[in-house]
Amino acid sequence: MTEAVTYEKAVFYEIFVQSFADSNGDGIGDIPGMTSKLDYLADLGIDAIWLMPMNPSPSYHKYDVTDYMGIHPDYGTMDDFKTFINEAHARDIKVIIDFVINHSSSEHSWFLDSKSGPDAEYRDYYVWADKDSIAAEIAKKETSFDSDNIRQWHPVTEEDTVSEHYYGFFYGGMPDFNYDNPKVRQEFYEAGRFWLSEVKVDGFRLDAAKHIYPDDRAEDSHAFWKEFKAEMQKANPDVYLIGEVWSDAKNASPYAAGFTSLFNFDRAFSILESINKGDQKAAQIAGHGYEMNDGVHMADVINESLPWFKNYNPDFLEASFLSNHDQNRVGSVLGGAEDKIKLSAAILMTLPGTPYIYYGEEIGMLGMKPDENIREPMLWDKKAKDSMRTTWMESDYSTDSTVTSVAEQLKDPSSILSLYKELISIKHEDLFSLGDINKIETGAKGVLAFSRSYGDQTAYVYHNLSTKEVDLGDIGEGLQKRFENGAVVMDGSKVTLGSRASLILIRN
Repeated sequence: MTEAVTYEKAVFYEIFVQSFADSNGDGIGDIPGMTSKLDYLADLGIDAIWLMPMNPSPSYHKYDVTDYMGIHPDYGTMDDFKTFINEAHARDIKVIIDFVINHSSSEHSWFLDSKSGPDAEYRDYYVWADKDSIAAEIAKKETSFDSDNIRQWHPVTEEDTVSEHYYGFFYGGMPDFNYDNPKVRQEFYEAGRFWLSEVKVDGFRLDAAKHIYPDDRAEDSHAFWKEFKAEMQKANPDVYLIGEVWSDAKNASPYAAGFTSLFNFDRAFSILESINKGDQKAAQIAGHGYEMNDGVHMADVINESLPWFKNYNPDFLEASFLSNHDQNRVGSVLGGAEDKIKLSAAILMTLPGTPYIYYGEEIGMLGMKPDENIREPMLWDKKAKDSMRTTWMESDYSTDSTVTSVAEQLKDPSSILSLYKELISIKHEDLFSLGDINKIETGAKGVLAFSRSYGDQTAYVYHNLSTKEVDLGDIGEGLQKRFENGAVVMDGSKVTLGSRASLILIRN
């Protein structure tokens, strides 16, 4: 095991292995290809990697697992993965993997047995009910933040709709496990310990953590995750667990007791909406109950909501991000505008929270749903020279004509990639990883301004969300530039911010 990491100072990087780097020319991203890119990630400043599922699965995305202790053969072998772990650790990079334990594939051997009849060995690994007893549930047409599925109960075959149904929150190909069955819990405690103890991963991203039990049994879900955390800590006391709980902050906060960290979905929406509207108080922050006309400063939202999570877990770390594999890519949400993309990165890295970068975000990759199009191949170089670019799908959004490759951006000090490297370096500082946040009122609705304080250090951060030049006036004596992006003019203690410019000032 590598030495304990200070995760509150870490910057994470999310990888979809299938699209990242192809080492053998079969068109599919693989583990050796990923290993070959570790130096790139280390140079970028990445401290930890989150890998989307790599287990055997019938789908391209692999969120429907058929073997919880295996590696999909398209991606390589277990030995390949152990090599990747060792090489990452040698570079002081931690590795967490997606652990999809809310549901399995309908092709998993457990489910194939379960659906064979009421007396099957694995029958109670899944949730079954007589059609008549769940008629009202079958008729529901409700969706959620993380699923547009309106049918949670499914017949074994479409032809047989009168007999028993099984529960699958996301769709029929992903039947949910029955966590009232102690045997199911033990299966996943064993699998978790395998990955931590034998393979030496550093933790897990827990998919669909909110749906271990239905919403009306949320307290049972909270209790399960506390138990899961305790079991994983037996294998690795420093295990890092981050949960996908796509919910408002009040309802998400009790989950903090069972996790190291939870993703802040509201923050991502708020950053992008504020940039697109050019107004730091314009974004609706639905998860906190604030409406657009409430004029709530982002710093106030952070200071109000974080204690809710800390109440359940004093060591809780909030995970911030701009987009991930389930959401339209930042570049496309911001209309492909480079100045907006750079501004979003500057805001993410100067706000509190442990930031997650979705692969390709650092070069401005584009993509809009359906999901395949937000998971397009990584652009390492121009296509004619890019031997590592995957070809399992044809890209509609991120192409040589729309996105500048890694190789080209590395040569350009004004590129999006170069800015990310600079911002990640700043994020590693105690002031920006550990510091408190307080709002600064400038009187300009297009300026998001706040201070970050840690110990005897204070930074003053200004982001101009608008396209108009903003005169901040006299901001006080004894301040010097720590960082700037875009057009910034300082005349003594007077500051002018150009269109979508960012500035960090530090007191001497």
